[in-house]
Amino acid sequence: MTAAFPTNQAIVIGGGLAGMTSANTILEFGGRVVVLDKSSFCGGNSSKATSGINGSETRTQKAKGIKDSNDLFLSDTLSGGAKKPEIAKVLVWESGPAVDWLMDKFNLDLSLVARLGGHSAERTHRGKERFPGMTITYALIQMVEKIQENSGGTLSRIVTKARATQLIVEKKTVIGVEYVKGGQTLREFGPVIMCSGGFGADFTSDSLLSKYRPDLMHLPTSNGEHCTGDGIKMGEEVGANSLDLEWVQVHPTGLVKVDDPDAKVKFLAAEALRGVGGLLLDAEGNRFANELGRRDYVTGEMWKNKAPFRLCLNSLAAKEIHWHCEHYKGRGVMRKFESGADLAKEMGCSLQKLEEVVEAHYQVSLKQDKEPDGGPFPAYPNGKSWDEPSGKTGCGKKFFHNCIQGKQVATEVWHVAIVTPVIHYCMGGLEISAKSEVVDKAGKVIKGLYAAGEVAGGVHGNNRLGGSSLLDCVAFGRVAGRNCAEYMMGKDVQTTDLWKLAGGAPGTEAKEEKKAAPAAQGGAAAAPAAAAGSYTMAEVQKHTTKDDCWVVLHGQVLNVTGFLKDHPGGELAILTFAGKDASAEFDMIHPPDVVQKYAPDAVIGVVGNGASPAAGAVAAAPAQQSIAAAGGKQPAAPKGALDLVDSDAEGLCGCIKSVWFMVRAFMMQIFRTIFFTGNFKFSNDRIGLTRSAFFLIFFLVVHAVGNLHVFLGPDDFNGYGYFYVRLYWTGFGFNANIVEEYVLLAAALHVMVGLKRTWDISITNTIRSGRLNMAISGLALLAFMSVHLFQYRLAKIGTTFPVRPPKYLINFDLNDLLHLRLFWTQNTAVPIVMVRDIYQLEYILFSDPLTCVFYMLSVVIFVTHGILGWVKAVPAGALGIPKIHHMKVNILGCVIIGFIGFIYMVFPVFCYFSSPKHGHACDDALAQGLLNTNSTGTCGVLEWGTYVREVPSLGHHSEYIR
Repeated sequence: MTAAFPTNQAIVIGGGLAGMTSANTILEFGGRVVVLDKSSFCGGNSSKATSGINGSETRTQKAKGIKDSNDLFLSDTLSGGAKKPEIAKVLVWESGPAVDWLMDKFNLDLSLVARLGGHSAERTHRGKERFPGMTITYALIQMVEKIQENSGGTLSRIVTKARATQLIVEKKTVIGVEYVKGGQTLREFGPVIMCSGGFGADFTSDSLLSKYRPDLMHLPTSNGEHCTGDGIKMGEEVGANSLDLEWVQVHPTGLVKVDDPDAKVKFLAAEALRGVGGLLLDAEGNRFANELGRRDYVTGEMWKNKAPFRLCLNSLAAKEIHWHCEHYKGRGVMRKFESGADLAKEMGCSLQKLEEVVEAHYQVSLKQDKEPDGGPFPAYPNGKSWDEPSGKTGCGKKFFHNCIQGKQVATEVWHVAIVTPVIHYCMGGLEISAKSEVVDKAGKVIKGLYAAGEVAGGVHGNNRLGGSSLLDCVAFGRVAGRNCAEYMMGKDVQTTDLWKLAGGAPGTEAKEEKKAAPAAQGGAAAAPAAAAGSYTMAEVQKHTTKDDCWVVLHGQVLNVTGFLKDHPGGELAILTFAGKDASAEFDMIHPPDVVQKYAPDAVIGVVGNGASPAAGAVAAAPAQQSIAAAGGKQPAAPKGALDLVDSDAEGLCGCIKSVWFMVRAFMMQIFRTIFFTGNFKFSNDRIGLTRSAFFLIFFLVVHAVGNLHVFLGPDDFNGYGYFYVRLYWTGFGFNANIVEEYVLLAAALHVMVGLKRTWDISITNTIRSGRLNMAISGLALLAFMSVHLFQYRLAKIGTTFPVRPPKYLINFDLNDLLHLRLFWTQNTAVPIVMVRDIYQLEYILFSDPLTCVFYMLSVVIFVTHGILGWVKAVPAGALGIPKIHHMKVNILGCVIIGFIGFIYMVFPVFCYFSSPKHGHACDDALAQGLLNTNSTGTCGVLEWGTYVREVPSLGHHSEYIR
């Protein structure tokens, strides 16, 4: 099998943090990338991570005076379970640059640092707002999306609901992937970076989980349903070696929802809750383990003791991790107790018991601080410990944070969650080299295949440290992307600014998001259009089931029933807030524009007095309501687009604004093309395609309006043609004017760029996929334009026609203007000029019915091509059209293109069924000797004076000649 494919395109399978890191790195190194994700949205398990990302020797650590080193982190990683030092070293040495890269390239806040279990230093980074997994992953997704939008898919593409099924191999080299989308089997070609995650949610009988760890099949999981080990299976099918598949990490603190304790999928309590000082207590109120020990260790100790287990945070600890606590309380998996007495009562133990446990922990913290190397018990990760409850397990607690005295327990405010072990992470996967290359069973690299994230095995050994999952994704995602780029392009690899590719400037997103935040938290959103409803909270509270689920966000009502199955965080995350106001919890996780981007049709109305439609009626949601629900954010228009953001795109005012945005975008592109673009400019985006298309449309509008002169007669039509001839002096010495030359260059540019983009992006697709529609219609249109050019512009016409042209190109005589005589005058004082008789040519050509049909069919193709292109161009960031107006601008553009097509369609019909008209200056031309009685031009086929001549070449029009 021989496959031809673009050599600088990489394929990333999986749209989580590993996949998006790989994709951004490929782009950063000058390559192109397509991301395939089988879910409806990207994000994966990465977006659920709540503790943070590890990094040693980072800029944040240095600013805070935290003493840490790569060697210390490597020691912790090996002690934590890693078995391959050469791979662990890559993880660790890439950690600092990875954290700094996230802050520098994506403007992320990673200013808070905590110590998680198994770490000898504070090195787990997170921001002050929202959960780190969602914040980091979403920022990287946005970058790839922005580059896709700005380049029109030339540089990056994200394809969701695309399930990869097998790798394409040629001569032991992976050259592409086959995937299924919408029932069709499609292919993409290029080296593959596998980032498809683990198998922790596959409970089927033939799953990897049932094969390697059947003893865990009864446990709940924190994984999304997409985690079924597809990437591992595809890799094994092409000879890849897999390892450590039996090492499945069970996380000790899955959150138990009291009213649904047996739920198979559970939310995870971030390890950071223990890092800030949370205590683990058994059913009797005793501490039983080192809260900062390895996850497998803590889980093992839980199985030795009596459930239910509680994770308890005092007020100091809860304050330090406030966002998490508020979020967990909102989801109903954490409770706030106003006093220790209330907590003791709920636990069924005495207050004195809690006071004794907390006091003992406090005293140990003081002793450990005073004598850090003393104590009778072995400590984890090293040294000695004074803590008896954990020390007697062989894993003594060494680090203490936010401790309080026992006497404070009674009046202390507590945040408490019931926790249970859950399947969390698969350490095993495809074996990789230090360059993230997948290797076969003989240890040899499989060319063209890389892996990063949870799908890659051998990184963590038999246990992963908290905070190293996000690190694994970013560190090896960057390694895989970098080496894949070098594999594709060799010496041609060069770094590129991601923000430049995205068409924006660093900081834009952060600034816009902060502007939007007050609106998101301010409650009242913009009033919806009349089509939407007004509902009372009592009405909203009736819709609380999987089959009928409503929620409220910032005063707006969303019907999310149809969105449940597609929600990246799972159905439970939304159902928890069914019938409730979820604004606060929503803002903790999501950026303001999430609803606008992913569920714009969910908004059905506002919370009010219920005076609008009948209860239960679901109205279509106008697009702008989703912006209000999402916090009022309108994506920043890149490249200098005007900062105009609308809260209402409905009604007459909304239509006027849509027209304004369309006209402004159109004219800006025309002016930029003519006045602000160099003679030759080579770029890797679609700006050339868009601008050439807009200029061609502009010319076609002018041309179509000009051709309307055929309805007025030969003087008007031939005078219009002569107008362009009078501009030949602008043609740089050619027998043409500057407009014609510019149109020719624009057409050539459009064709070349269009063909190149088709080759780069869609050449491997089938016709049935629809991805080749633009190319096919464009080639058909090119063929027609070539024929049309030879029929009209380059045709040799042996006849001329007498016209009295105005002095200044266009007629400024008021009387003539009132009669629409723009390009000729009746003033006999103006000398006659014999011009090319294109009026006669029009009637000759359209006397043939086959030519009429060919021309009209070509017009249909033009309209089709124009509409397809317009719909693709409107969302481009370079146009600066707010997303809220895209639909109306699409409709307006399609109507205009259709109208232009209608004008062109009328010409052959009119000429076929009408007779030519009489020329005004024909008699005078004959009298002046400019014509003779044998003239075969327009004057010769019309009845003027006594000179009549029938021209056989006019076919059926000869019947009009008397």
